[in-house]
Amino acid sequence: MRPIRLRILITSLVLVAAGAGGWQLLPSDRAEQKPITVGTTDVVTSLDPAGAYDAGSWALFSNIYQSLLTFKPGSVTPVPDAARSCAFVGTDLRTYRCELRDDLRFPGGRAMTGEDVKYSFDRVLAIKSDVGPRSLFTTLKSVVAKGRTVTFHLASRDATFPLKVATGAGSIVDRTRYPADTLRAGFEADGTGPYILTTYTPGSTAHLVPNPGYHGAVEETGGPVDIAYFETSDQLAAAWKARTVDVTHRQLPPSLIAGLDAGNDGVRVNEAESAAIRNLVFNVRQGSPMAGTAVRKAIAATVDRAAIVTGVYDSTVDPLYSLVPQGITSHTTPFFDSYPDPDPERAKRLLADAGVRTPVRFTLAHAQGGSAAPEAAELREQLEATGLFEVKVVEKEWTEFQKGYSQGEYDAYCVSWLPDFPDPDNFVQPLVGGESTLHNGYASEQVDQLIESTQQYSERARASQDFRTLQKVVAEDVPVLPLWQKKDYVLSTEDITGSQYLSDGTGLWRLWALGRL
Repeated sequence: MRPIRLRILITSLVLVAAGAGGWQLLPSDRAEQKPITVGTTDVVTSLDPAGAYDAGSWALFSNIYQSLLTFKPGSVTPVPDAARSCAFVGTDLRTYRCELRDDLRFPGGRAMTGEDVKYSFDRVLAIKSDVGPRSLFTTLKSVVAKGRTVTFHLASRDATFPLKVATGAGSIVDRTRYPADTLRAGFEADGTGPYILTTYTPGSTAHLVPNPGYHGAVEETGGPVDIAYFETSDQLAAAWKARTVDVTHRQLPPSLIAGLDAGNDGVRVNEAESAAIRNLVFNVRQGSPMAGTAVRKAIAATVDRAAIVTGVYDSTVDPLYSLVPQGITSHTTPFFDSYPDPDPERAKRLLADAGVRTPVRFTLAHAQGGSAAPEAAELREQLEATGLFEVKVVEKEWTEFQKGYSQGEYDAYCVSWLPDFPDPDNFVQPLVGGESTLHNGYASEQVDQLIESTQQYSERARASQDFRTLQKVVAEDVPVLPLWQKKDYVLSTEDITGSQYLSDGTGLWRLWALGRL
């Protein structure tokens, strides 16, 4: 899992300088009320939808940009947003057509047309950003725009395509302000979402005000919102305890979450089932110690998820034994079936049988923040205790971490995954399919064939057997090792309303649902 607007003709916003660290817009009186402050440790990789595929960026995108479709809270079926209607043409699931609304205007005052939609999708495919969302559109062959009619031609049957259109990857940009073949530089953005980002300082703050010119699925936008970005969970926890933030979402320390008391006066605790997962990813390129399947299987036979769950996360997460988590259709437990308990002796036999010299030396990387450091330390301790491995832990700032693993700099690395839409496809195709967003070098013709097979069914239950087979294949190849999944926690002060709607475990942030008593 990831927006700013320049001058707004219809709201008479005035652009002013904000120094080297950001940019600023002065809003009209409509937005002049006390903002609600939301605290998070999320990182925004880019303000350009073609250059970000992460939770922090997409949380902003869902408020500042529009896609043709969007999701209502808790729904698995997308509804029109920038579109008036969308549907497959015929029954072969290869042609998808949308009719654009006729009342949408970009901040500069120009009317949105079908050409803007086509341009937005075309540039995602053309730019091919290593950390962008191109991997969601592997079936998209071409886009044709005529007036407000946009037609998507797919290379193969893909019943999940509308779900992908509804994500941040489908954000529509102003074609006159975004380069066709490179990412837009700076801190400017032009979208038509329910909010306008008036000020943005990377890694620090963002200020959003309602967009009075918005038209779409959101019936009523809320008041102004400040987003405060924190480098560490402890910093976010300190801000929450000091009440300098009104709402928190991702990631408070596990110890604080574990000690929450929903009956505590002055605090609202919203706990929701979530499909957020954490994987240990293996770089299977030639030259990496993880290129050998036996090494990956030996690690799978060694890792003790229970110790991670209780020792690192205070039981605020649950062990995960498959790419597809609990709560998502077709979930199975192939890693538990193959590796029910930590078994160092089995790991030793696997390496000996494959002729692998021990100790196996490798790098284990993680991004800064949250509980990533103690998690990596726990993994290193477990692996080195066997005498079979020597682990060098590498910690990087998030954007450097992304760049590093996309270029194959680490042998193994821990990555969290937040679903873009509620379908098992979103845990498979972007993670182990062609053009994987994990960039670990894994390729499997069988996996790609199974993914294509699952995408042909509009009745998603009919894809269950293929998904089960696919999960079994991944457990046999071990390109990734699932570690845990977690619930979603949103905390707010008692004077804030709507915090239960902010997140439903997907990448969407519904800031417009927040209000103040």
